[in-house]
Amino acid sequence: MLKSRSFLTLVGSCLLLVLAAAAQDAAKDSSKDAGKEESKDTAPIIPKDSTTQGTVTVGGHTINYQAIAGTILVGATKEADASIGINPPPKEIAEAPATARMFYVAYFKKDAPPESRPVTFVYNGGPGSSTVWLHMGAFGPRRVVTADDQHTSPAPYQLVDNAYSLLDSSDLVFIDAPGTGFGRIFGKDKEKAFYAVDPDAHAFVRFIARFLSTYQRWNSPKYLFGESYGTTRSAVVAGILETESHIDLNGVILLSQILNFDDSVDGPEWNPGIDLPYQLALPTYAATAFYHKRLPTQPAALEPFLAEVEQFALTDYGLALAQGAQLPEATRQAIAEKLHQYTGLPVAYILKANLRVTGGQFEHTLQTSDDLTTGRLDSRFSGPTIDPLAEEAAYDPQSAAIASAYVSAFNDYSRRQLKFGEGLTYLPEEDAVNEAWEGKHKAPGAPGDSWGVNVMPDLATAMKFNPRLKVMLNGGYFDLATPYFAARFEMSHLTVPADLRQNIQYSWYKSGHMVYAHEESLKELHDNVAAFIAGTYKPVK
Repeated sequence: MLKSRSFLTLVGSCLLLVLAAAAQDAAKDSSKDAGKEESKDTAPIIPKDSTTQGTVTVGGHTINYQAIAGTILVGATKEADASIGINPPPKEIAEAPATARMFYVAYFKKDAPPESRPVTFVYNGGPGSSTVWLHMGAFGPRRVVTADDQHTSPAPYQLVDNAYSLLDSSDLVFIDAPGTGFGRIFGKDKEKAFYAVDPDAHAFVRFIARFLSTYQRWNSPKYLFGESYGTTRSAVVAGILETESHIDLNGVILLSQILNFDDSVDGPEWNPGIDLPYQLALPTYAATAFYHKRLPTQPAALEPFLAEVEQFALTDYGLALAQGAQLPEATRQAIAEKLHQYTGLPVAYILKANLRVTGGQFEHTLQTSDDLTTGRLDSRFSGPTIDPLAEEAAYDPQSAAIASAYVSAFNDYSRRQLKFGEGLTYLPEEDAVNEAWEGKHKAPGAPGDSWGVNVMPDLATAMKFNPRLKVMLNGGYFDLATPYFAARFEMSHLTVPADLRQNIQYSWYKSGHMVYAHEESLKELHDNVAAFIAGTYKPVK
């Protein structure tokens, strides 16, 4: 989940290598200590992994699986990571090298040869988000049922066998980012060591390598599945795995993509002169107005209407914005009237906004006549407006509508069925990550760090290093956090040779950021991803 309204706000979407054998034994042998939360002055507790069994039916086929809920330790540097479990714990934990205890839940299909069984590493984004969303809403063997475009009723929530689990096609590893879920970070300068674009990616790379060793999966087909900021992370992780770790991936699956934060329609007013976000968000504004029937003339079908809007966004609208204050008044009026036809917003409002309506302004204004705020992560959702006189939306009705169901369901599921987490606190999102996050990033081959995060070069480099790497882009028409047209624009500007463009495929859904929050779209997502995985590896005979 992409949590904040801009990456600048986003930055301002775990454990110590004290894990000597003595510390591990103490944690495992003492049931009393296993339920404590860690203190900065004591050695971190290592919760004992839990293994359970289960079955799920997907596509009429019953899958018997083993579930392992546990943690893996990674160091913030190569040296620290290599010495985990070797060096004795220091007396002062706060002065030890930074380490992350990363929580995960892995699902393995029983009696499946590892070399013929894909493994997919799955994570949400934030940054600062756990992977409770993809786990409980998309591909895990159990799924929480939520209302389609309205606020889900309070508990008790309905947890059902997930007929769309991806376990029919791949083993699954749901990974929580450092400092989230049941994971924690420890040591000196721990926030700096993990809460930035590149350190975060290196932590995931080290987790993946250690997981492959722990479960003897080095010869399995390997996939990354990231959502939202998780797509940003996937681009960087893929680049590191391919160019530094000698680990070829079979596929990278992206859901609700954002690779270049200059494309975001959240807060573009603070980046004047960069008008592209307004162009790339316009088709989503149009889709949203279409859904809520706020257009002056309602089109017969969504996709042909969006094709028309996309063409306008890249031509007349883009040319008008590029002229800035030099735009003739007659042209300004004509563009405003056209935007009214495509968005349903009043012409006077559009003119007052100088033809540039931000995501927050659109969410607040589209249904203001009914005192309703439109959803950001999924603009099919609406909720009561908190402050009718505000300029922007004060909250996201979609997040408010489903968050309790997901968090409650996982806390119950983890303890009752996975048998993990007794006495521990699960952090679905950690605000400290956003508060400490640094957005600078060093792209492959770049002379230095860049404060404008654009990881398109990372994904392009991964594809060049491994020309057999396949990429799948999925997006929802009603996603105002990472608009689908912006994602497609980024892919069309990826610096790869023409023949490698054949390695990229696209799928769009009549849903929002969390495509799987709409059951029909979840089924389509499952079928598309399953087909992608099946087509990107050859089973060993």
